[in-house]
Amino acid sequence: MIRASALSLMLLALAVPAGAVEATVSAAQITQFKGIGLDQPADKLIFRGGMTLQSPDDTFGGLSSVTQTGDNQRIAFVTDRGHFVSGQLAYDEADRLFGFIGVTIEPIQNSSGQPLPRQYARDAEGMDTIWRDGVPVGVRVSFEHLTRVADFSVHEGRPGGPAREVPIPQWLTDLRTNESLESVCIAPPASPVAGSTVLITEEALDDEGNHRGEMLGVNDRGPFTYFNSPVVNPTDCAFLPNGDLLVLERGVSLFSFVMNLRRVPAAEVRPGNLMRGELLVSAQGPEIDNMESLMVHRTPGGELRILMGSDNNFNGWQRNMILEFALPE
Repeated sequence: MIRASALSLMLLALAVPAGAVEATVSAAQITQFKGIGLDQPADKLIFRGGMTLQSPDDTFGGLSSVTQTGDNQRIAFVTDRGHFVSGQLAYDEADRLFGFIGVTIEPIQNSSGQPLPRQYARDAEGMDTIWRDGVPVGVRVSFEHLTRVADFSVHEGRPGGPAREVPIPQWLTDLRTNESLESVCIAPPASPVAGSTVLITEEALDDEGNHRGEMLGVNDRGPFTYFNSPVVNPTDCAFLPNGDLLVLERGVSLFSFVMNLRRVPAAEVRPGNLMRGELLVSAQGPEIDNMESLMVHRTPGGELRILMGSDNNFNGWQRNMILEFALPE
């Protein structure tokens, strides 16, 4: 279990990779959500708390997607400006999230091992971890504007190294907007489509007005659609261990952000299908922000948690926020 008293020795052993910088990140805990306190029901979930994050480093922000990259609560974000932000989630004795520590920020590289050359190529929006025999061996990242998918290696919980392009259908490559390929997630072993990559677009709609998607797999390959709800668009996805798919949706209504989290049964996650998710939690207004990140993980205490984070777009009036929820037994 990661505790603040033991962290300094652990972090000294982790060398900062070339090209990366260490960043100091401060956190303020969140103990209220939709008028309820910790451990209270929030729609169909249980609120477990959260935090807001700040850093004097001007490259910290724009946190677009998050994934677990190792043991001991090691995670990484991708950002709108083409960086990996890696570190560890810290929990107290009550299994409450209270910090993001040991943070390094490293430019995402192109296939030649150089930092991405211009902003048009840097807009990373989705990321998930590639696991083999329970070990993280890489991350898969989706980009908007210059729409593409690429894999990167993982070393000591930090993604990096030269990009390795992942082939995607031409209709996705042809998208050239900041509302194209928003979400990427990889199906777990319990899923009927285990190992397949699920790609969901933000604003590429079919003739029925639903979001277009694509599944990349050996046996499970081809297009699908995701139901288009009013106001919101899909912004990230993550699988539960049983193969159910979670989709985070985000939008703006009456000058405030809106957030939905939906659950698609495992049997419905397949090529050729129109996926519709059960609404697990919904919120809007000051209790949330521009929610774009989604991750499923276990805390030091062993509880399965759903983590959702916001992208502040490097704006002073927005927040880097993380919220955590549990599923009822």
